[in-house]
Amino acid sequence: MKRIQKLFKTKTNILSIFFTAGYPYLNSTKTILTSLQNNCVDMVEIGMPFSDPVADGETIQNSSKIALDNGMSIKILFQQLKNIRKEISIPIVLMGYINPIYKFGFNNFLKKCQETGIDALIIPDLPLDIYENEYKAMFEKYDISNIFLITPETEEKRIREIDSITDSFIYVVSSASTTGINNKNTETQNTYFKKIKHMNLKSPLLIGFGINDKTDFSKACSIANGAIIGSEFIKQLNSENIDNNIGEFVKNIIL
Repeated sequence: MKRIQKLFKTKTNILSIFFTAGYPYLNSTKTILTSLQNNCVDMVEIGMPFSDPVADGETIQNSSKIALDNGMSIKILFQQLKNIRKEISIPIVLMGYINPIYKFGFNNFLKKCQETGIDALIIPDLPLDIYENEYKAMFEKYDISNIFLITPETEEKRIREIDSITDSFIYVVSSASTTGINNKNTETQNTYFKKIKHMNLKSPLLIGFGINDKTDFSKACSIANGAIIGSEFIKQLNSENIDNNIGEFVKNIIL
């Protein structure tokens, strides 16, 4: 059984943490990964920095700029992750935009993901129909899952289409905004969460965008299988004592 599928079958209240590769320092990736696993995080999403991250808020945009200034690239990230599976057993997801992947070469990128032990990709600007028509067979060839995002604006028909082809989990964006924005407990959001819950989708769900603390995490876990925290976690990486900060942050989130 694949790592992500096994996780959802054996664990509830799943905590996934997002961080940007190359931030705060070029060689921080392995240190952060190891600390997250040691502190009982269930899954990690590594952001591949891009100069025009349209779905990302100020915190992640700033981390991407610093990472790019540090020299981070897809090639360097794969070098940093080489042999990572000798030490890291939790699922690893790469998240990024399609332009850098195109430049790297889509087939070559997926091949490197397989060789490295990457479990899945999140590509926010890869449309469902393009994925199905041009890339789905390639993802299957390299045994890499593709994770789709849904938002309050996603029509029910499209949500069910995504559900039908998902083999890992669906990323439920909590609001129609960028990451790190606080849009909690609005009537629109609550209606959206109720709709998703009542759809009885077959795929596991993780809620992301605006998950900042234990209260947010607890609410997300009452609706879905868990949550993703990004911007608030990245703020913890501004200190020299990264490992201690990670431990304290995770301890204050886990239920």
